[in-house]
Amino acid sequence: MSTLVIQLPEHPRLRARVPGEAAPETGRRREYVYVTSADGIEFEAQGEAAAALLPRASQVIAVIRETDVAWHRITLPKAPASRLRAALVGVIEDALLEDAESVHLAVAPLAVAGEQAWVAAIDRAWLQEELEALQKGGVFVDRVVPMAWPDEPPMGHFHVPASGDPAAPAGTVLTWANTDGVATVRLDGGLARAIVPQPPPVTTRWTASPTAAVAAEQWLGAPVMVMPAEQRLLQAGRSLWNLRQFELARKTRGARAARDWLRQAMSPAWRPVRIGLAVFIVAQIAGLNLWAWHQKNAVEARKSAIQALVKQSYPRVADADIQRDASAVMLRETQALRSAAGKPAESDLEPMLQAAAAAWPNERPPVENLRYEPGKLTISATGWTDPQIEQFRGVLQPAGFQVNASEGRIVVTRVRSAA
Repeated sequence: MSTLVIQLPEHPRLRARVPGEAAPETGRRREYVYVTSADGIEFEAQGEAAAALLPRASQVIAVIRETDVAWHRITLPKAPASRLRAALVGVIEDALLEDAESVHLAVAPLAVAGEQAWVAAIDRAWLQEELEALQKGGVFVDRVVPMAWPDEPPMGHFHVPASGDPAAPAGTVLTWANTDGVATVRLDGGLARAIVPQPPPVTTRWTASPTAAVAAEQWLGAPVMVMPAEQRLLQAGRSLWNLRQFELARKTRGARAARDWLRQAMSPAWRPVRIGLAVFIVAQIAGLNLWAWHQKNAVEARKSAIQALVKQSYPRVADADIQRDASAVMLRETQALRSAAGKPAESDLEPMLQAAAAAWPNERPPVENLRYEPGKLTISATGWTDPQIEQFRGVLQPAGFQVNASEGRIVVTRVRSAA
């Protein structure tokens, strides 16, 4: 499953400027640093692009910088999911630097009610604006994760902010994360030494960006592992955190639900299901084709049998006529033989009069007038009652005649079989 990890631009902040320094640019950063990976471990591509030009992937993860997340450790209140945020606000409201309604909160993964848990606090308007900007560019973020989070073993990462000078020690900062929280401090001064235990725990994972590696080794007095920005983004994307909670939880309705289902169906876990479904469809298509071929052969065999019978019965008929319509040839030749023998057909006048006489009601006088057309006999039925008409119809229908009565007339029609 392909993964796209995006680094959100740093939250803009007001800061003092030295005399002569240019004012910082205002407005949203239009390009995003990104990295793509097929397995979430090794990166495939990296770069910067606008939202509409970002690569497409089955999973999209946005990463928030260390300085844009505040951390609070509390006893997680016991409250239903619908009221959990309000309960969180009641616990940490005094510790927030801004109004609670302007702060987005997210609870640590696998947190248990009634036990100690970490809660992340982020500027809600800023985060929502970033997610909406990506969505307008056709990028739907599945998860939002922090770049660093409270964890064990401790982690120390040296890097240079976008506005810093990698050649100066004052331009390098240290992000220190352990079970007591996350802090990002400058290397100059004594604060960095104060937050890092002396000596540091032997399990500490020390890393540095390529531009901060020299300053990091000078400050630490030991080699550090160089971690490029793209590798750190992938590392953050593998965390269990998801800051899209409560009011910023991703909605899965309509087209988004279909997209989620399709992405899940194309995941490696569903590969056996896809293979089984493909085999089932191929088997169904093959079976239908085999059945159609069998039915076609059966129809052709029956058609050939009928043509052979007609040819055997009427050898003087041309083969082309038999192949064109064997049933019509048989009917035509049979009628010709009957006429030659002087025998009336079932639709001739005499057989139809005999059938009408056999069904004639006893209480009715002889017919006053009638009219004959080939296969059709019209009889005057003035004064006939409905029971008499039904009796007349009931006798003739089983013999293969159709009886219609209207406007004082009864029309008897011979129903010919398709044979």
